[in-house]
Amino acid sequence: MQLFRTLIATCLALGATPASLQPAPASATPTAQKPAYQTKAPAGAPNVVIVLLDDVGFGAASTFGGPVETPVLDALAREGLRYNNFHTTAICSPTRSALLTGRNAHATGIGAVANVPDERPGYSGFHTKDTATIAEVLRQNGYNTAAFGKWHQTPDWELSASGPFDRWPTGEGFERFYGFHGGETDQYDPSLYDGTSPVMRPAGRNYHLTEDLAGKAIDWLRLQHAVTPAKPVFLYFAPGAAHAPLQAPRAWIDRYRGKFDQGWDKLREQIFARQKALGVIPAHTQLTARMPDLPAWDTLSPDQKRVASRLMEVYAGFLAHTDAQVGKLVEALKASGQFDNTMFFYIVGDNGASSEGGLLGSASYFAPVQGLPETDAMRLAQLDALGGPGTYAHFPAGWAWALNTPFKWSKAVASHLGGTRNPMVVTWPKRMAQRGTLRSQFGHVNDIVPTILEAAQIQAPSMVNGIPQKPIDGASLLSSFADAKAPSRHATQYFEVFGHRAIYHDGWLASAFHSRRPWSVIDYGQKRFEDDQWELYDLTTDFSQARDLAQREPVRLAAMKDLFLREAARNQVLPLRNLSPTDARALPSLAAGRTSATFTQGAVGVPESSLPKTYNRSWSVSATIDIDAGARGVIATLGGHSAGWSLYLDGDGYPVFTYRLFNLKTVTLRGLAPLSAGRHQLRFDFDYDGGGYGKGAAVQLLVDGKPVGQDRLPASPPGFYTIDESFDVGIDHGSAAGEYPAEAMPGYAFGGGHIDRVLLELR
Repeated sequence: MQLFRTLIATCLALGATPASLQPAPASATPTAQKPAYQTKAPAGAPNVVIVLLDDVGFGAASTFGGPVETPVLDALAREGLRYNNFHTTAICSPTRSALLTGRNAHATGIGAVANVPDERPGYSGFHTKDTATIAEVLRQNGYNTAAFGKWHQTPDWELSASGPFDRWPTGEGFERFYGFHGGETDQYDPSLYDGTSPVMRPAGRNYHLTEDLAGKAIDWLRLQHAVTPAKPVFLYFAPGAAHAPLQAPRAWIDRYRGKFDQGWDKLREQIFARQKALGVIPAHTQLTARMPDLPAWDTLSPDQKRVASRLMEVYAGFLAHTDAQVGKLVEALKASGQFDNTMFFYIVGDNGASSEGGLLGSASYFAPVQGLPETDAMRLAQLDALGGPGTYAHFPAGWAWALNTPFKWSKAVASHLGGTRNPMVVTWPKRMAQRGTLRSQFGHVNDIVPTILEAAQIQAPSMVNGIPQKPIDGASLLSSFADAKAPSRHATQYFEVFGHRAIYHDGWLASAFHSRRPWSVIDYGQKRFEDDQWELYDLTTDFSQARDLAQREPVRLAAMKDLFLREAARNQVLPLRNLSPTDARALPSLAAGRTSATFTQGAVGVPESSLPKTYNRSWSVSATIDIDAGARGVIATLGGHSAGWSLYLDGDGYPVFTYRLFNLKTVTLRGLAPLSAGRHQLRFDFDYDGGGYGKGAAVQLLVDGKPVGQDRLPASPPGFYTIDESFDVGIDHGSAAGEYPAEAMPGYAFGGGHIDRVLLELR
């Protein structure tokens, strides 16, 4: 190195330049174009932000006549445009897939929720590589990309630390991902991932996930702007709100105390009147009738009404709190000067409001979902705690029906607008002149991708990463930005979820409700599809789908049914099939055939679906540990606060096993003395009663082979503890399954020794 420096100095002193540092003669200069070290976005390409809320009906937000105050959405509507004829797929994963790819959901492979797949190509639960996301397309065209919040588009068998990770957000075009994978998560102790790694939520007593997601998204926006101010960004912000569990800060919930005591029948009338006054529905719109099997408010007992009202207050607080967090994103963009050239989509729900809480609601809704009854007394006992840490609430189906005003039905019913019609507000100050006005062109979530591409002047690629791409199904909404009377560019759209199906074409909608009631989550009805009754609606004169014209227009209905079959065949919807508990048997499973599994310390974030199936049978979990005096923390755990179990050493060093059976019973078995330093064997036995699904069991804890505690459980989960929590060794990732010391949270990590192994085995 010194010799080289001497040579350079000598050459410079002599006025010469080493040949290796001299420019090539002009005649030797390559004529080929210089390589593009960085891809630049087209000049003037806008930033893009998509906010997608969860389980919010057409009539929930104040911007569209609802009872929940959404001042941020109101302000954006004044600065931009409100869309009242925009549609989703009626359920979460398919909506997200269509939104991010621009294709119909079944064409991407996600025609049903990602955790309820089957072997049909349209229902596999993951994107096929020929339907690249808008994140990947924009990333390859000079954008920075990030996703914060709910993903729910990766199949269960790919959600462990074993991967593969190409169908995780960071494998689908997002350079940064911070959020959760399942359909839901606890808002106070979420099952979080940063990239592909499970992480604990930040410490603190006042934590809430939506606030955390907004803060992380703002940090990302600021960093991108500081480092590459000329580079546009694509931000996908998908909070868990207002999907169950309904959880929000107490102050936000209490704002709505007493505001829903009138019940859902009256609330529906109030929303309908406000919608007409705001002009978000036509003046001639009819209010559809309540479904016969949905109870009227006046049929509830006083105690049932008290619980139902409080659950609606929790929902309202949850939604209002979320709107405020979206406002933080808006203010951050404005403060940095980026908002003017940001195309901001605020989509109010990935489907209609959810009826999955059942007819009376629930304080811990996954118990009744699986057929474990919850009494009025159980719900009433948690009245004051609802919405706070340790609760897992969902509201009654009647509130979902009200929040979907003026439409019939709710989430998961793809045949009717209560499931598929969602509000949207779009702003883009640089390009929007007619601000604060209404747009009624037919739109669908698959229209967002072509809208972004047209605005950014990027062609939809025919090839991505060497793989030919399916054509885009959506149509750009950009022409509607400038002209309220611009014709709808999206002429035909099918819908299908759980056999409920519909076909839209040029203002007409043909609908066929199948058998599954949306408040009966596990419903394996075997009704024949050919027996379904088709309905026909002229949506150009019937905004709310209230007047069935099937008898008057049989020829048109027959043509619409034929069109549905053609579209269904083209998009991998066929064959139609009733939901079955055996649907996923032909798909990969990390648990298939396993009767035992052994883990060591550091195994974190293992999906429940990857473990040997301990439901409806006897099983054991045992651990071998080497500890010092004063060892504390989680040894092994599965599930979370709503349901699950945990083996741990408490704050005094006693071995403890906690088993949570939703809000039906919690069993805590505690050793007789703190463990001494050295090697120990801990074991928990679950001795199933037998005789069918979800039966009870005798349980016991053993320390070094000696029983130290026994109890009985009246029932057990027939299918799952949770859909979002995980199995962990050495820490509790997500909400707490055990009764840990508050000062050691989150996670209650194991310390003071080593966990040699944990064995889970079926018996």
